[in-house]
Amino acid sequence: MGTLKEMLSHDRFAACAGVELLEISPGYAKARMEVTDNHLNAGGVCQGGALFTLADLAFAAVANSREKLTLSLNAQITFLRPARKGYVYAEANEVFNHARVPFIEVRIMDENLQLVAVLTSSGYRKSEELDVDGLE
Repeated sequence: MGTLKEMLSHDRFAACAGVELLEISPGYAKARMEVTDNHLNAGGVCQGGALFTLADLAFAAVANSREKLTLSLNAQITFLRPARKGYVYAEANEVFNHARVPFIEVRIMDENLQLVAVLTSSGYRKSEELDVDGLE
């Protein structure tokens, strides 16, 4: 048994992409990823899938911050400006805390706090309790 943060650190795909959870509290999470050469697409900017992975892990942290297993039902991402080398941050907020279908918004910002993308997603919250000892 460990914390939710430790549990989510075992997300292999996000870990390979370099996503790191910085903070989790009920209804809130913050994550970051350093955009390196490995994240760049043919146009020289961060590949959209890498940004989605960052947002998705922040979503998972918030969705599961109520300590019940919650899985994504859908997700919509809008890319607003390119991300380049350096850190990008994802701040996720639970906009609507529903017992079964929470709604979450994730805002991705670059190091200059310019908005890069916004992801909105709803999840399905199961009755199954997570086997965790707290969030962090």
